[in-house]
Amino acid sequence: MRSLFRVLQTCNCRLYSSMSAVEQAKKAAAYRAVDEHVKDNSVVGVGSGSTVVYAVDRLAERVRNENLQLKCVPTSFQARQLIISNNLFLADLETCPELDVAIDGADEVDARLTCIKGGGACQLQEKVVAAAAKKFVVIADYRKDSERLGQQWDRGLPVEVVPFAWKPVKLRLERMGFDPVMRLAKNKAGPVVTDNGNFVLDVKFDASKDYDWREVDRDISSVPGVVEVGLFVGMAEIAYFGMENGEVKTRSA
Repeated sequence: MRSLFRVLQTCNCRLYSSMSAVEQAKKAAAYRAVDEHVKDNSVVGVGSGSTVVYAVDRLAERVRNENLQLKCVPTSFQARQLIISNNLFLADLETCPELDVAIDGADEVDARLTCIKGGGACQLQEKVVAAAAKKFVVIADYRKDSERLGQQWDRGLPVEVVPFAWKPVKLRLERMGFDPVMRLAKNKAGPVVTDNGNFVLDVKFDASKDYDWREVDRDISSVPGVVEVGLFVGMAEIAYFGMENGEVKTRSA
């Protein structure tokens, strides 16, 4: 019994250590990106997801310590709440249609800085805000760094669709050679519903195949009923990856 307890204790310690390393990597990437790209009087697009939490922490810290004057535009309900809870200035695209920088996470980033985003079902607002920014900066931990898309992320391309069209869109994508799956909610019966009231299809693709991702984005986006595709092609200027050893690796376009 004591031996079993020691084994379980060791496993738990290893799990905690691994999780801690990932969180430290997220924090390192987020802090460095904020320090290098946010200046006084900036309009900042605030992304969504777990790594962005650290970016907002750093924004709030710099506002307190340096008295920075910032306006923050959210990409989701989560981002909006982060901005409010950290007492940052909440703005929107109507009052600030042009941003100095957008800082956001990613589910996977390839060697050309093409990103898969939408694991949190926020890809529509994330892409609109990123496109409105003069500079789009990606922050992530080492698990999201890939040579090619699909190397790490195996859940497919998140595609937001209007609810009444989800089945025709699914059939159309199947004819295009993809394997779309309706994303189901974990804490409610039925599908995930985005901040915009839409559904999400996770479109599986052959990770061993060479794709022209710009063409894929264009082809899927052209299907009637598709609202947005979680492919960010030619948008990111630089990516920051927090590594296991505490360092931060960068990749520029």
